[in-house]
Amino acid sequence: MKKERSLAGRLLQYGALTLFVHLASACSDQTPPPPPVANQAPAANAAEPAAAKAEDAKLVVAFGDSLYAGYNLDQGKGLAPMLEQALNARGVKARVVNAGVSGDTSAAGRARLAFTLDGLPRTPDLMLLGLGGNDMLRGLSPKETRINLDAILDEAKRRGIKVVLTGMMASPNMGPDYAAAFNPIYPDLARTHGATLYPFMLDGVIGKPALLLPDGIHPNDKGVTAIVGRLAPLVAGALKG
Repeated sequence: MKKERSLAGRLLQYGALTLFVHLASACSDQTPPPPPVANQAPAANAAEPAAAKAEDAKLVVAFGDSLYAGYNLDQGKGLAPMLEQALNARGVKARVVNAGVSGDTSAAGRARLAFTLDGLPRTPDLMLLGLGGNDMLRGLSPKETRINLDAILDEAKRRGIKVVLTGMMASPNMGPDYAAAFNPIYPDLARTHGATLYPFMLDGVIGKPALLLPDGIHPNDKGVTAIVGRLAPLVAGALKG
């Protein structure tokens, strides 16, 4: 019960903060192109052992919004590189590709999904999916968010890609009706599609200033480390499974 009250308190703070700061406004509304992961030829003098090591590694694509993209963080401090380090430290050889785009809604993610996956060197072994936060902060229809995420999961299934779905929760200032429609999206879709669920992407971070950027929503490098510490075991299990 104490833990539930603590989470509720952090979510109330989360709701207050979102009155002033939105993921959608903190990031560019003009969605930049997907990261340059596609069809890049290896350097002419690339060492063969390095190439063999890369081929042996599991390929993970982190497909999401600013929480995945490493918003306002130094290179190497975002979710993808930190998760890659954590997986390798656990003995899971993995390459994690950053396919996060700041400001992305679920509809924008759905629109670029095929382009992103087709641009990878091969079909990924796993996709981390983290979209819907910007939908919520913009007050978009939870029904449309569900439809878009369902389509993304369908496409992953069609391509034989396992998924870890990182969930989001409605800010309390969105009201109980919105929360009742939005919050079940992630557990429902995870059950339907057999995806591994991480229920709340910001769990353990939201409401803790030491783990957040000044906007009070995006994690700083310490916040990313905290998230990765919770997320890495799930990802490792999904890869091994």
